[in-house]
This record gives sequence, structure tokens and C-alpha cells, in this order.
Amino acid sequence: MDKKVIIELSDISKTYANGEIRTTVLQDVQLSINEGEFAAITGPSGSGKSTLMSIIGLLDSASTGRYILDGKDVSKLSEDELAEIRASRIGFVFQSFNLLPRATVLKNVQLPLVYANIPKATRLKMAIKALEMSKMENARYSNLSNQLSGGQMQRVAIARALINDPAIILADEPTGNLDQKTGLAVLDTFKDLNKIGKTIIIITHDHSIASHAKRIIELRDGKIINDYLTNHKNDRGLR
Repeated sequence: MDKKVIIELSDISKTYANGEIRTTVLQDVQLSINEGEFAAITGPSGSGKSTLMSIIGLLDSASTGRYILDGKDVSKLSEDELAEIRASRIGFVFQSFNLLPRATVLKNVQLPLVYANIPKATRLKMAIKALEMSKMENARYSNLSNQLSGGQMQRVAIARALINDPAIILADEPTGNLDQKTGLAVLDTFKDLNKIGKTIIIITHDHSIASHAKRIIELRDGKIINDYLTNHKNDRGLR
């Protein structure tokens, strides 16, 4: 059975204007991603990969082109509808973790549910489940986030991204602040999440990190220059 297309970009371009100066960072991008894929978007600094992630994640909009997300044309959705999709369908993981430094692990993970007015007991159960999925050791649940290692903070960030059981996880340079061993452990967590059906999209400038995905999409100067499946015979360790 063919996989469902969950993300479809057609002729996507993005141009920023600063006075009379116009800078185009994406040009006529064509991209489809199926439900359950594990893809890496890679390229050098300035290639447009973070802008592409922002558009996919509904954090920014394209200047031209069409974006169909899960069967819906996002250009026809209101800001409230876009916010609802971000909250329920997309989980974000960032290089800088974006945790509250003086909040506990459990409180950091529960934060999106607090804003959604989910009852406290339900929030706690959902947070524990998400932390278990991210492989965070339970002895650390009561620690403040500023008492954690980089790898532990990224696991908390992954758990927070999972809290609403999103279909898509977008990870922007998720190993950028981690040592190699810790980075590999975090990548293994993404692989495990992909095995249970999550669509994983990693943004990275590091090709050795991208090689852990099942598909690599290479950007340069705002254009996709390569798009191919990877060979995972050697699935452990950086190649």
C-alpha cells in the first residue's frame, strides 16, 4: 500500500524585503514527504534549510507557491487554525532546547498542556509517557532543567515535542550542542520514534548527521539540488 503524502510543497519561494533590498532564500521548491518518513534536510549555512523548516512547521509562510499539509491548503487557513495545527500535529525540537531554566523536567514537558488548560492529573500522566518515549531517566524528573546535561535537556525537549502526540517531529540541528556520543543517542531516539510511525524531519548542516535519516534532501542557494534514499546497512555510528 502506498504511503500517504503528508507534506506537499509546490513552487515554494520565500523572499525577504528590507527597504529596496530583496533577498530570495528559497526558489521554486518542490517537495513531498510521506507519512512515517525519516528525512534530513541538509545544506551549508545560508542554503535556506531553516527557512524551509519554518514554512513546513507553519512558523512562517511562503512568498509564492502552494503548501498542502495533511490534505489542507495552509494558505486558506486562519491564524487560529494554523496555531491549532502547530499545537496538535507538529512537535518542534531546537538546538538550544528552549527550556525554562528554573522549572523542573516535568513542568517543562507539561507546559504546552498548561496553555491548553488540560487538568493537572492528566498533564502529569501525559508528561511521564512522553518522557518515557524520549528515554529520559525518571530519577531526573524533579531536577531543574539547568541541572541537566546537554543530552538530558535535549531528551526533555523531545518529550515536550511529543506531549500532544504529534504526527510530525521537526528537529532543527538537534545534535548541534551535543558531543558525538550523546548526539548518537539522541539520533537513536528519533529512529525509535520513527519506528512507531512518527514522521521525523531533521534540519542539519552536518552530512554525517543527515546520513542517519532514511532520506536526504540537499539544499544549496535556496534550491533542492539532491534528494535520495540512504543505505542503512551501517546504522550505528557516524559515517
